[in-house]
Amino acid sequence: MHKPIPQRGGISRRTVLAASLAAGAATALTATGTTSAGAAPLTGPQQLSADWFATAPRAVRPKFRWWWPDGLVDPTEIAREIDQIADAGFGGAEISAVHHSIKDKSVLDTAHHGWGSPAWREGVEAALRQAARRGLTVDLTLGPSWPVAVPGVTPDDEAAAQELAYGRVSVAAGTTYQGPVPEPVRAAASGVTSRTLLAVQAAPVAPANSTRKETGLDLAGLQNLTSTVENGTLTWTAPAGSDWVLISYWQRSTAQQPESGPHSAPAAYVVDHFSPSGTAAVTGFWEGSVLTGTVRRLLKAAGGAFFEDSIELETDSLVWTSALPQAFEERTGRPLLPYLPALVLDKSNQVFAFEAQLTRQIRHDFWETVSHLFNTHHVTALRDWAHSLGMELRSQPYGLQTDAIASAALLDIPEGESLGFKNLDDYRCLAGGRDMAGHTVLSCESGAYNGSAYSTTWDRFLRTMGGAYAAGVNQTVVHGFSYATAPGVSWPGFAAFSPYNGAAGYGESWGPRQPTWRHAADIAGYLGRVHQVLQTGTPQVDVAVFRQTGYTATGIGASWFTSTGVPLGWTHQFLSGPLLDLPSARVEDGRLAPDGPAYKALFVEGDFFYSSTPTLALADARKLLRLARAGLPMVLLGAFDQALTPGVPDQDETARLREVLASLLALPHVKAVTDKTAVGDALTALGVTPDARYATASTLLNFHRVIGDTDLYYLCNGKHAETVKPPVAAIDHAITLRPTRRGTTVPYRLDPWTGEVTRIGRYTEDDDGITLRVTLDPGQATVIALGRPGLFGDRNGARRHAVDSDADSVLFTDRGLAVRASAAGTYTTRLSQGRTVTSTLPAVPAPVTLDSWRLDVEDWYPGSTPTDTDIVRRTLTLDALLPWSQIPELADSAGIGRYRTSVSLPADWSASHGALLELGVVSDTFRVTVNGVRLAPADRLHPVVDLGGRLRPGTNVIEVEVATPLINRLRVSQPTVFGAGARQAYGLSGPVRLVPYVQDLVD
Repeated sequence: MHKPIPQRGGISRRTVLAASLAAGAATALTATGTTSAGAAPLTGPQQLSADWFATAPRAVRPKFRWWWPDGLVDPTEIAREIDQIADAGFGGAEISAVHHSIKDKSVLDTAHHGWGSPAWREGVEAALRQAARRGLTVDLTLGPSWPVAVPGVTPDDEAAAQELAYGRVSVAAGTTYQGPVPEPVRAAASGVTSRTLLAVQAAPVAPANSTRKETGLDLAGLQNLTSTVENGTLTWTAPAGSDWVLISYWQRSTAQQPESGPHSAPAAYVVDHFSPSGTAAVTGFWEGSVLTGTVRRLLKAAGGAFFEDSIELETDSLVWTSALPQAFEERTGRPLLPYLPALVLDKSNQVFAFEAQLTRQIRHDFWETVSHLFNTHHVTALRDWAHSLGMELRSQPYGLQTDAIASAALLDIPEGESLGFKNLDDYRCLAGGRDMAGHTVLSCESGAYNGSAYSTTWDRFLRTMGGAYAAGVNQTVVHGFSYATAPGVSWPGFAAFSPYNGAAGYGESWGPRQPTWRHAADIAGYLGRVHQVLQTGTPQVDVAVFRQTGYTATGIGASWFTSTGVPLGWTHQFLSGPLLDLPSARVEDGRLAPDGPAYKALFVEGDFFYSSTPTLALADARKLLRLARAGLPMVLLGAFDQALTPGVPDQDETARLREVLASLLALPHVKAVTDKTAVGDALTALGVTPDARYATASTLLNFHRVIGDTDLYYLCNGKHAETVKPPVAAIDHAITLRPTRRGTTVPYRLDPWTGEVTRIGRYTEDDDGITLRVTLDPGQATVIALGRPGLFGDRNGARRHAVDSDADSVLFTDRGLAVRASAAGTYTTRLSQGRTVTSTLPAVPAPVTLDSWRLDVEDWYPGSTPTDTDIVRRTLTLDALLPWSQIPELADSAGIGRYRTSVSLPADWSASHGALLELGVVSDTFRVTVNGVRLAPADRLHPVVDLGGRLRPGTNVIEVEVATPLINRLRVSQPTVFGAGARQAYGLSGPVRLVPYVQDLVD
């Protein structure tokens, strides 16, 4: 879980050491193959089948973040909860020690049941053992809560997280300072008893370099006074002419502990994320205290990945490690100490500044060095250790001003999050690293909402995640599933984040405690099928956007593509400099990374993290020139003929950079524009078009993958960000999709709710692709496949399709192509190959609004223990549908309601008739039964069910089972925690309509 870290003074943050990344990615590919997790890409279109889609395997099913109260768990209960997760159709769980809801941590008895204790290990063994029996995978967090910490590390250890604190004293011109070295402006954290004086400097104040928050200094006048310090005291006279500042720099531990601790005895402290000693502390604890022979054997059977949450290193000062000065000088050829004034922080704010451009360049070089240390000594080292155990490393590589795009390329499984990410471009950053490195999975911590404990609906979850899948996410780690109980908790059991500061906390605690768990298998099936599609084959992305700064979780997008290109169908991902050193960074037939995302063009613009300044490192400019000369089209937005280096330039480096860029800009397939509105025209002039094109600007999002000569398009009517207003509206427009296949190609619709695959009955095709109509409600998604006739084993593969019709719809049935309408009449359909046919449809009964219902309710109440639920049964007769909050008997109810009604159909109702059941407003999950037969899961975000041949002449019984969240009951059973919110409108509110139709074969 990521708490956004403020940007610090416009710091430019970009790449890690290119050679290190290339070597690291190559190592990962050698160790794990080209796919790191989940479904391996299929090798040929013959393996695509209806069964492949309908029965997504456990390996691609969604997982849960499984919260434990450290080691205070019962192995029998652990095995039971694995069964609950498996029975609901999910694919695994990630064990995470999180208990923010428990204020008195002493009840957890960390001395005997802490994280990493024998009791915790017994729980882990029980989870792994039962998961192996059920075919699930279990991931393990590297430490309790976050950031990574392990018992045995103390605040003063070399392996503990470090900071660089500063002290300051102002000295007037011509006066003498005599006294102790300035103390840090912020006191050390509790438990820190040692510190090291790194340096003492005197710097002349330069008001011209000052900003609103930063004191301007003159670098040329900086003096190093470290050698004059004696016994902690300093005597120094300031030269005349300007005022001065004495600055001291102290290295010390942050003494940070993981969130909501203590979790263990002894307490765990956060490790240094930039040094070998910090990583060695983590691996050493696991090797010495956790990885018994039994655990190792069980990990091979059911283990999946080690997991690290977002890098939330908390300090009022600058993150630090002992190796930074040496690493900085090795990378830049310049010493770090003279630049320290421009780097130190006070509560995330920059304190001093030199001249503006120089300050930006210094900060770039510093964070590039930090990126290198983080990716070398933390990410790569932990990944390689995980591989030695047959495990993978999944991580959220953001939270610092480091190149997360490069980190994503090193990881087996990069992960983002729906809570901390501002918009879909944050996912596209990680997806660029994943796809250039040839990995398969981009994971997401999904569905965390502040203040929404026990009120989260699956509707909201699906709307949040729909767009994320279109941005490259293809694994869902649901937030979350709480262990059943802990000391002192109330009904319905232990929840990791609720209560949170005395109020309803982060949602959600899914599981049998929730009424909607009855329908959870429908959700798991839907998500599994989406994952199956999005983990199959290789991605195809229209454009790569080059980013000088690889920092993510910022919401910073790409100027034209994010605002204009995406609504027209364009797709894009972000790359940083080190990715262009990977083996995949080659050009073939005008495509970058032809065996992977196959980008058609590269887009470069100014650095959004520093006022859109056109910057490029000389090494990166040379990479771009190499790719352009190999035939890759490029568009540069901004004055790149006057580009600057992002870091402090060497002698003549700026001039050499501009020479390279002049050669680049002179190439015929490189376009330079100065206005972002001209980007689209520049791409058109280069002959670059998107794989998916919309007839009108739209909220439709898409992601494209190719397996053999079959194209898979995931389509979602989604929001670009959770906070987008106004809400997304329904869409109904044409879309043109470009097929890979040469020769006869037909489109199929893959329904991720039911698992059904059907050939689409109406579309046109020309040289631009296949054009069909897409109709989606907000958040709703579908999958379109373009492939050979009969690809999915259907009988309609070689039959002619419709290109136009005045009927309501044209569809393929088991018997062939049919037209459907809700009114009698004669309808004209034009078929492919030019023939026109007419169809005369008989009378259709008028739509019926279903107002009268019998409602049987299972009303959930707190039981005698926190994990027991009492059920009170109620039966109501309704003459009109209303949400439960407006029905006096159910105003505070939560549970399961079964609505039953009957409808009479005329005697001439025949096999050619059918009906749509429009449910209107229904919350939250539901299932439909007709005449005693339960229908396939229905689309939660489009509650319209095709009853097909289930109806008959005479009386028909329709039942709608609805399950709700628990909040309305908790409002009154625990008012001090949950009472602040209003009653939520749950249940079947309608209006519910039965809309009959008739259909007949066209040919």
